[in-house]
Amino acid sequence: MLKLEPRPQPSKFWGYGSPILALLVTVLIGVILFVALGKDPVKGLMVFFWEPIKTPYALGELMVKATPLLIIALGLAVCFRSNVWNIGAEGQYLIGAVFASGVALLADKSTGGWIVIPILLAGVLGGMVWGGITALLRDKFNASEILVSLMLVYVATMVLSYLVYGPWKDPLGYNFPQTKNFDAVTQIPRLWKGSRVSIGLLIALAGVAVLWVFLFRTRAGFAQQVGGLAPAAARYAGFSSRKALWIALLTSGGAAGLAGALEVAGPIGQLTPYVPAGYGFAAIIVAFVGRLHPVGMVFSAVLMSMFYIGGELAQSRLGLPKSLTGVFQGLLLFTLLACDTLIAYRVRFRKAA
Repeated sequence: MLKLEPRPQPSKFWGYGSPILALLVTVLIGVILFVALGKDPVKGLMVFFWEPIKTPYALGELMVKATPLLIIALGLAVCFRSNVWNIGAEGQYLIGAVFASGVALLADKSTGGWIVIPILLAGVLGGMVWGGITALLRDKFNASEILVSLMLVYVATMVLSYLVYGPWKDPLGYNFPQTKNFDAVTQIPRLWKGSRVSIGLLIALAGVAVLWVFLFRTRAGFAQQVGGLAPAAARYAGFSSRKALWIALLTSGGAAGLAGALEVAGPIGQLTPYVPAGYGFAAIIVAFVGRLHPVGMVFSAVLMSMFYIGGELAQSRLGLPKSLTGVFQGLLLFTLLACDTLIAYRVRFRKAA
């Protein structure tokens, strides 16, 4: 009989090394999958780990994918460190995109480049509104933030569909469910010509620095973490659990909404039913693989964007289903959880009584 026993002292080394071990195990399982599907495993690994970094243009596309993942993960890290389980970042991302699109559609030929700022602020506001609904229901009615935030994802999807199939549908769009292309003045400024990388990358990196200072150098950040690790100690110290709840969900929602605004006013350039890309769910994996640390999440966001690009390349070059991206994401999370379990517990073999 197998039994898990708590270790007297979990290894600090493996506490940081387990994400690397999880990645190696994921790669090994990936090789087995490629062989089982009748594909060359070397070519399969190349499209996931070499093609996305092979050229400057490929690196730019990698940054385009990593930017929303990193921004959303930074917000989620505040939630998870506060023991607030926001699973609905995808919905907050969508509503942020909707709010930002509403502002972008107001632009005309007389509008100046200043419109970019209201677009981004509208995205942040939309995400905070959607996160605030979860905070309100948890605060006033003790509803589970897991279920509420997750169900609101589907409500956000319905709101998006209603708008692009209804009042915001482009009358000159050949009946496609999408808004008109946003005016060029609403385009998020790009860092250099010939690439789709926008100033969103700089915003994400600035967010890394801001979150590090907030978590590890401010009293408010300390209060958030104490409330998550030891609620009783937080109450004894006079830290407000209600305040921590609202800060966590509003911060997380605002970050997800900002990512949505950067996406629709950046690479996409309009609001379509295909805005939901699973970034809100993938960012959960990014946050945990990065150990909820701002710097660690930079590397995990790059890794997760490799999975996105690799899945697309595997579909076009190897004839594999695009769902392989989700398989690799799930494997990485599963192996990370397994590694973390074995760090905290050891397996004992005992004979059944």
